[in-house]
Amino acid sequence: MKIAVAGGTGLTGRLVVEALRARGHAPVVLSRGQGVDLMTGSGLEAALAGAEAVVDVSNVTTMNKSVAVNFFETAGTHLVGAGEMAGVRHFVTLSIVGVDRVRNPYYAGKLRQEEIVRGGAVPWTILRATQFHDFAGQLLGGMPGPVAIVPKGRVQPVAVREVAEALADLAVQAPQGMAPELAGPREESLVDMARRLITAGGARRRPIVPVHLPGGMNSGGLLPTGPGPRGTVTFDEWLKEQDFSATRA
Repeated sequence: MKIAVAGGTGLTGRLVVEALRARGHAPVVLSRGQGVDLMTGSGLEAALAGAEAVVDVSNVTTMNKSVAVNFFETAGTHLVGAGEMAGVRHFVTLSIVGVDRVRNPYYAGKLRQEEIVRGGAVPWTILRATQFHDFAGQLLGGMPGPVAIVPKGRVQPVAVREVAEALADLAVQAPQGMAPELAGPREESLVDMARRLITAGGARRRPIVPVHLPGGMNSGGLLPTGPGPRGTVTFDEWLKEQDFSATRA
């Protein structure tokens, strides 16, 4: 089966492509390097010709609401429209658990992406997954100061490879609409994750300052609300697998 992967060169996308190939399918990467521009729609028609499904894991790194909304709205509109024209039978999109409960500029963009997928003519599946194991590192990496300010919220982190495997499975199944939420095997304190990451050498050593942030994160907004698939790789197991030599250097 020919399956297009938007964002197929990114962290999640590379693993989705790998998982699809392992299942005997023919993934096609939608990226600028392959002549496809999601923001203009250039190259999409040719790339989607003959594709039966699309997996959208495209992303933009920003905490600016207007940038996030513009990216996901523009890219999503082009993808869904091109998919309809190409006769794609299934559109699979990766989203985030709690995206509709936690106020966050980036999440506003993801919500707009979900709206576009749900409003399109192509049958769809949206998989909301919890934060990846590297979430604490992303927070710490964005703080250059002498201390790290970390939200007190709890998360249920999941391995990105397990998310990619789930997306690959969903792509070849019948459209489900909103799929059951995918989460990791156990709840974690984000503050504790940050401290353990620093101890393991995965981030610069400095004091952690826990803070209560408004917006729903502290009240469990990032945790799954119902039954669904659960990953098996814990945060501690993920830590042991990492090579932080470049970080320490």
